[in-house]
Amino acid sequence: MIVGIGTDLCDIRRIQEALQRRGERFAEKVLGPQELLVYRQRQARVAVRGLRYLATRFAAKEAFSKAIGLGIHWPMTWRSCEILNESSGRPRIVLNGELADWFAQKKWQAHVTVTDEVDHALAFVVIETQTDHP
Repeated sequence: MIVGIGTDLCDIRRIQEALQRRGERFAEKVLGPQELLVYRQRQARVAVRGLRYLATRFAAKEAFSKAIGLGIHWPMTWRSCEILNESSGRPRIVLNGELADWFAQKKWQAHVTVTDEVDHALAFVVIETQTDHP
C-alpha cells in the first residue's frame, strides 16, 4: 500500500549559484559519503555532469523528505539519505544512521526515479508498506 508520494523540480542554475557562493561546502552538506565520491569523479571528468548529479540528488532528497512526511527534519538529514545507482543505472535510496532505523521500524520501502534536462532536475519518490505475503 502506498503511504507517501513526493516530487521535486529543481532549477539546476540555483544549484550552480549555491556552488559558486559556497564552493565545495555546499556539495559536502547535501551529499552523503558515497554520493560525494561519485560527484567528484563526474565533476573531474566533465563539470556539468557533476553539477547535474548534485542537482538530481538534491531533488531526490527533497522528494523523499516530502514522501515520508518529515521535510528536512530529524531524523531526515541531507547526508543520512543517499541516492545511489545500481550497476544497471537504476537509482535507489540508501538510508544511514537514525533515519535508517526510523524507516525500518515503519516497515516501509522506497522507490525513486530522477532525470535532468538542460536547466532542471526532477525526482519522484513513492513510499509503500512492505507486505509479508507473496
